[in-house]
Amino acid sequence: MTQTNAPQASNAPRHDWTLTQVEALFGQPFMELVFQAANIHRAWFDPSEVQLSQLLSVKTGGCAENCGYCSQSAHFKTGLKAEKLMDADVVIAKAREARDGGAQRFCMGAAWRELKDRDLPKLAAMIGGVKALGLETCATLGMLTAEQAKELKDAGLDYYNHNLDTGPEYYGDIVTTRTYQERLDTLAYVRDAGMSTCCGGIVGMGETRRDRASLLHQLATLPSHPDSLPINGLVPVSGTPLGDKVLAGGAKAIDAIEFVRAIAVARIVCPRSMVRLSAGRDEMSRELQALCFLAGANSIFVGGKLLTTPLPGQDEDSALFQDLDLRPMGVRQAAEAVAAE
Repeated sequence: MTQTNAPQASNAPRHDWTLTQVEALFGQPFMELVFQAANIHRAWFDPSEVQLSQLLSVKTGGCAENCGYCSQSAHFKTGLKAEKLMDADVVIAKAREARDGGAQRFCMGAAWRELKDRDLPKLAAMIGGVKALGLETCATLGMLTAEQAKELKDAGLDYYNHNLDTGPEYYGDIVTTRTYQERLDTLAYVRDAGMSTCCGGIVGMGETRRDRASLLHQLATLPSHPDSLPINGLVPVSGTPLGDKVLAGGAKAIDAIEFVRAIAVARIVCPRSMVRLSAGRDEMSRELQALCFLAGANSIFVGGKLLTTPLPGQDEDSALFQDLDLRPMGVRQAAEAVAAE
């Protein structure tokens, strides 16, 4: 089964979802919801393939934003030391290691509220060097102007990540230093520049199911669905408002079954998106990850670390893939191409 299968009209992407309809998807019987999502997944993708991406923090700490979950915010005391932007040659060497370890996309993240023009030349050198290794390139650098988005595109950037975090109704409880509309504006600049978008959110921050539905409703009604849609589980970091609340027992982590529901609904409303298991995967059981793949997740971050939080190691992921009969995306096509030469 390959991605060349022609999707049925009922599985075609829609942009006219209502919040009530998305919330109703969450409310379906669990087995029916996962079955529906799995069928839609198979209409667009090979369910045995998973994309492997690796993320490097190229500028850590000292961010002016006050996102309540983030260890890199200058507003909170998390013990994280602010660092300068890494040199391009160091980043390119890390990207080469990631490629040799099996990664297909290399993402570069900087803890900034917005990109400064003075950093563009250094970033362009990073992007060009990573691109030359044969990797897809992705970056998350905070808010952009329209002109900055064009310059990043010209440098060879394939994807730009800018998450909405949560639904607009709950957003003010998470961050107050950047508006929801500013996030939507940056996504519009990225699309207009011709780059692919990577946009998702975080669950387990104390939001309601309706807030989760509202996040996915926002993504499903964008002019173009996100090309990559990361679903993060909150990783509670001591020193952050949300982390301290969870660690003190004042808030519960999201239920595993509810997390799978979020994955399944994301697959249904954004059928062509790469739905990625992102932060929090280190705390997920093998069985939970298997359910997520069944429900339509087909992308993960690898490499043992996601910015400042842990991920499973390469040996763990390899064993999981072997036991679930999964393979990295594109491996079979590459093998077939070599055999044909």
